[in-house]
Amino acid sequence: RHRGGVCSGVSAMATPTKDEVVAVIEEKGEIADSIQLSAEKGWDHDRLVGVIKSLQADDRVTSTASKIEGTKLTEEGEACAKDGSPEVQVFNCIKSKGGATQAEIDEVLGPVGKVGVGAAMKNRWVSMDKGTKKFTTSIDSVSDDVQNDLNALKDLPKDKFEALKKRKLVALTSTTSFKVTKTDTWGAAKTKAVAEVSAEMILKGTWKDQEFKPLNFNNVSGLRSRGGALHPLMKVRSEIRNILLLMGFEEMPTNQWVESSFWNFDTLFQPQQHPARDAHDTFFISEPARAQNLPQEYLEDVKNMHEKGGRGSTGWRYDWSEDEARKNLLRTHTTSVSSRMLYKLAQEYKSSGVFTPRKYFSIDRVFRNETLDHTHLAEFHQVEGFIADRNLGLGHLIGVLKDFFLRIGVTQLRFKPAYNPYTEPSMEIFGYHPLLKKTVELGNSGVFRPEMLLPMGLPEDVTVVAWGIGLERTAARMYNIKGIRELFSAEQDVAETRKKKMTWLQRAVE
Repeated sequence: RHRGGVCSGVSAMATPTKDEVVAVIEEKGEIADSIQLSAEKGWDHDRLVGVIKSLQADDRVTSTASKIEGTKLTEEGEACAKDGSPEVQVFNCIKSKGGATQAEIDEVLGPVGKVGVGAAMKNRWVSMDKGTKKFTTSIDSVSDDVQNDLNALKDLPKDKFEALKKRKLVALTSTTSFKVTKTDTWGAAKTKAVAEVSAEMILKGTWKDQEFKPLNFNNVSGLRSRGGALHPLMKVRSEIRNILLLMGFEEMPTNQWVESSFWNFDTLFQPQQHPARDAHDTFFISEPARAQNLPQEYLEDVKNMHEKGGRGSTGWRYDWSEDEARKNLLRTHTTSVSSRMLYKLAQEYKSSGVFTPRKYFSIDRVFRNETLDHTHLAEFHQVEGFIADRNLGLGHLIGVLKDFFLRIGVTQLRFKPAYNPYTEPSMEIFGYHPLLKKTVELGNSGVFRPEMLLPMGLPEDVTVVAWGIGLERTAARMYNIKGIRELFSAEQDVAETRKKKMTWLQRAVE
């Protein structure tokens, strides 16, 4: 049985070789029309264009493109031009059978049957008996104007062409034809020009005699780069990190967000009754609720320092609870990391008998049970640093702070006495901000108390100066942003990361 609507087979077009195209140009002197040539030779036009582009890349020819508008039969149009329009095929099928149902028509014509029945009914060529659902012809014969128009497409009037186009039997085409002419280097091209220098050319020295394809910088095209961009906060973090590394600080490992109360509070000589340890200030972990593997000897030394003091200190004079110390929490500051590193230094000193001065810093996330507003977040980043050496004092700390803040563009530092449980003396840091044009609070600093350092086992003449600032507040001042939630929260516009200009920190002039 015949299945309509399928394009008749077309033999595959040949692919021209470069030698064949070169022979044509040698014979005729040029290619006047690439479309006409491909038709004459039976070549695939797209493949011919590829060969022309290859010769052009070798600088042997130049080509001039011109658009040629035309028309063509669609796949369905090809079938109609060969076998007739669907409505005529249906009419002939019904007439030959003396009548037929839709199922019988589909059996003979396939998908063409449904389309043809509708068109034949519209032309009143056939009618259907409502009782038997059988189609019969209403006239004796019909002329297939559609098939005739398709076979005479070149000379078809516009209204008839539009009617065929509406039925998707024909379509407009746009083809680019090329006129090809020789260049001055046509006959000189004996070796194939290449695009890149290879390792073999360099080793053998053949690159000296090799012809290379010219670089085309005029017609370069491509997608715009969609690579990632640093978050504005991470830009400031990266700049500050580089500054601290240049100042000789080593970065501490800060990947442990869940911490025990022991390392977060107790090792810092912060009493267990301190308000910062309440649930309204700290996120405690329900599972696992208790920390394991705390160094037992150090734990006992910390307990004794809290309860009784020692070496000139009276301690806090209360009953210290190990259960309280083992409570897990989200760290409230990166000073817990500093405490771990100092304990590690003390263990190295105990094993070797030699104390090595060190400078450490960290920049990472901390968590507080804060009420959210334009200056407070429940999670934020803290920049912290400390220097451990013998006989350090406030003068050394002030010198380091001046150097650091000068490098991030802040001058005219001022210091105000303050209180911290684990530093004595303690200082708040203020400085003149060039963008805000006023003095602003920058952070906190101080000298770690002996009650914190001595239980670790550090030498008695070793002191540690330390300081810390909030990364979000620092970045907000640099970007002249009023609220830190615009930098690090759901309010932050991620699209801005691609729009912001490249920025860096510039050292201030004293």
